Amino acid sequence: METVLTQALPVNKEGYLLDSKLWTPEWAKEVAAQLNITLTDKHFEVLKWLRDKHASGVPLTIRKVGASGLVDIKEFYALFPGGPLKISSKIAGIPKPASCI
Repeated sequence: METVLTQALPVNKEGYLLDSKLWTPEWAKEVAAQLNITLTDKHFEVLKWLRDKHASGVPLTIRKVGASGLVDIKEFYALFPGGPLKISSKIAGIPKPASCI
């Protein structure tokens, strides 16, 4: 059974938000819940950083997140298990980074 988000926003076939300007923290919480992640303040710090970098046109990589000063790579994996950059980008409402398969 597919879960329907309270805020039904347009996404692509992989579930990435088509227009990052439509993103809300509430939408992020619902997407995260579907992925069995409960968002904390630390999650939101990382999501904000990702959104800011994306808006600036910076290509995202796990190494860049690890060098951000917010989290190290190990903590990034702990916050977003199973593919941290791919999952965090989806929750952040930005396109899947080119570095993710």
